[in-house]
Amino acid sequence: MAAAGAEVRGAWCVPCLVSLDTLQELCRKEKLTCKSIGITKRNLNNYEVEYLCDYKVVKDMEYYLVKWKGWPDSTNTWEPLQNLKCPLLLQQFCNDKHNYLSQVKKGKAITLKENHGALKPAIAEYIVKKAKQRIALQRWQDELNRRKNHKGMIFVENTVDLEGPPSDFYYINEYKPAPGISLVNEATFGCSCTDCFYEKCCPAEAGVLLAYNKNQQIKIPPGTPIYECNSRCQCGPDCPNRIVQKGTQYSLCIFRTSNDCGWGVKTLVKIKRMSFVMEYVGEVITSEEAERRGQLYDNKGITYLFDLDYESDEFTVDAARYGNVSHFVNHSCDPNLQVFNVFIDNLDTRLPRIALFSTRTINAGEELTFDYQMKGSGDVSSDSIDHSPAKKRARTVCKCGAVTCRGYLN
Repeated sequence: MAAAGAEVRGAWCVPCLVSLDTLQELCRKEKLTCKSIGITKRNLNNYEVEYLCDYKVVKDMEYYLVKWKGWPDSTNTWEPLQNLKCPLLLQQFCNDKHNYLSQVKKGKAITLKENHGALKPAIAEYIVKKAKQRIALQRWQDELNRRKNHKGMIFVENTVDLEGPPSDFYYINEYKPAPGISLVNEATFGCSCTDCFYEKCCPAEAGVLLAYNKNQQIKIPPGTPIYECNSRCQCGPDCPNRIVQKGTQYSLCIFRTSNDCGWGVKTLVKIKRMSFVMEYVGEVITSEEAERRGQLYDNKGITYLFDLDYESDEFTVDAARYGNVSHFVNHSCDPNLQVFNVFIDNLDTRLPRIALFSTRTINAGEELTFDYQMKGSGDVSSDSIDHSPAKKRARTVCKCGAVTCRGYLN
């Protein structure tokens, strides 16, 4: 509402935290139309199956309890099987029931015909939770793909438990500076090459070798910084020295692990060795703030702090709340990703970008991992991620399962 006497130049608004489906349910419950959320006079009384809640057999006829999309639970109805035209939802219902029954102890399995042809309440409750989780994960997947600015698609999968999307995670594509920290993102000079692969380009000006070969694979050893062409350079987008800045090219899946490691990331396509996979991004904070947050994270058994210590230890990247797909990449003492420091538009050596490259060929379906103690120098150091020598931290047990496992994340 505008203050008295104030000139109204535009509508004031705040983001709505209620889902679209919930708003539609409220409209239909009150018989209201709202074009902006898709409820019109024409479709006010439309019925579409959102998910199936329960099952029963009455006089040899099969019935399913239907939750209608955009309608409140109070309008759920029992419908005969022959009236349902939703084969995918029927298959999901059967799969969820089977998965639940396979989890109960032997000798206590519940058959479909028990309880007078109806499902036990515990089974129906599980099926509804699984359906709601599936919808929530799909919405999250859609949101991630709306927010990402790279070519590769992001998928979400949980076939392990009932965990839904994280409640306090925000997807970003680049560093987010904390208050008081300035990130200079404009280069002061660039190359004038016609062919950066053969001429004296940005890496040579910085005193290092061009990082990539003609197959876009990294050819420099860990510890050597990558200097890519920047916004001041006269070369085009197809320049062989523009790799990290193009973002993730592979379709990746955030999935629930079965080894008690929470969420993880797997590739859905084959990745060649020495190829760029993703950046590690998050909130850029001071090392002092990282020390404070690290104490809190240790108590929760989580690790998201990455020290930017290429030449100094002034800043740290915290991917706990703000990050990209790399937020969900798990640790391994025998990883398939390697850390490299990258400089593009920002040439401040205190603030390198962190790029993850494959150390070997990674097959489709394989989980992506990196060593949380791995620094950009390629050395294993106890103060690289979520651990600094200023104070003794609680140690987090490692569950990577590698033959060379060190036993702890820090």
